[in-house]
Amino acid sequence: MTRSLDRAGPAALLARGGVRAALTALDAPGAETRLVGGCVRDALLGHPAADVDLATTLLPDAVLERARRAGLKAVPTGIAHGTITLVTGEGPVEVTTLREDVETDGRHAIVRFGGDFRRDAERRDFTVNALSLGADGTLHDPVGGIPDLEAGRVRFIGDPATRIREDALRILRFFRFHARFGAGAPDAPALAACIAARDALDRLSRERVRAEFLKLLTAPGAPLMIATLGDTGLLQRITGGVAERGRFGRSHAAGQAPALRLAALSVAGHHDAERLRERLRLSRAEETVLTGYAAVLAALHGLPVLEADAARALAAIHGPALLADVLAILAGEPRPAVTPEARAAVATLSGAGAAPVFPVTGADLVARGIRPGPAIGRGLAAARRAWLDQGCPTGAEAEAALLARALAAAREA
Repeated sequence: MTRSLDRAGPAALLARGGVRAALTALDAPGAETRLVGGCVRDALLGHPAADVDLATTLLPDAVLERARRAGLKAVPTGIAHGTITLVTGEGPVEVTTLREDVETDGRHAIVRFGGDFRRDAERRDFTVNALSLGADGTLHDPVGGIPDLEAGRVRFIGDPATRIREDALRILRFFRFHARFGAGAPDAPALAACIAARDALDRLSRERVRAEFLKLLTAPGAPLMIATLGDTGLLQRITGGVAERGRFGRSHAAGQAPALRLAALSVAGHHDAERLRERLRLSRAEETVLTGYAAVLAALHGLPVLEADAARALAAIHGPALLADVLAILAGEPRPAVTPEARAAVATLSGAGAAPVFPVTGADLVARGIRPGPAIGRGLAAARRAWLDQGCPTGAEAEAALLARALAAAREA
């Protein structure tokens, strides 16, 4: 594969108002500032750059002073490492003084400020991330990132094992970047180095692994990379469980949210959701998605056919959107077979964005003489069970029958 690059992309990037403002502010005699990394790569691919990064030979104090003179707000977001964020009218621009690694331990690096753009490029992870763009429009490619970008090839800069020893998270980043930018089989030396360094994954913080892995799951080539991770034994190191590749592929094809893709890949029951919560330090919202997914799976387990009444009941309990997502993930599997009527009911409910609403309330029972207390709960519970068993019927006749059921249960001794 040979990819055509957008040669006008870098010029368009330089023409952005926020970029121009930052470069103008940092234009100083004897100093040089360039756009670096992902924004340059994305410009060549014709993609809008979400994050704009600059590297400069100016020291942090000089960056702060020149930003002040230009009227730009400067936030010392990582000044100990030479990083300052300039706030422009078009969004933030991150400026980092050129650095050189003095010492690394696989998780942290001791750095010193430098002035050599080539050395700065060589300390980065992949060739496609080491491009830089001068304020005059000159494109700099000291490590062969442009031919790799054209070929859909993700390569470590220099020795892959050395790059991984500097930061073991680069194992996951390699798979994510190949899933996003690569074509064909992964680079063989890089893959071999990742497999050889697999034990280093256990030393990474769970939060860093979670963030990188969820990004991988949303990349265009994620299904192929998940298969490679599984075949090499690396996936089990990350999730600690068995992978459902087919379900993940369907979730990915449907464009589902990252947490739901994780559920499709790695959750077969509640125990899996609990394991992943701890293993990946999931947020509460992500945990809720996984436990909800597990609950729907449990409700569908052993059900040979999903009829319309049962589908409406499941939508009332778990929400129509989640039920629709789970059914999309299970599509093509022998059980349950979903009837056309059930599929239409789920589509209607999820399209409306609302679950069926149980039509009887405690106030209805109080109005008919039931005193507040346990009897109210007993009556509502009995009527709700009947409502779910009947497929969540609506209408005046159904409501009257449910109210009668609730009153009878509430009045039982």
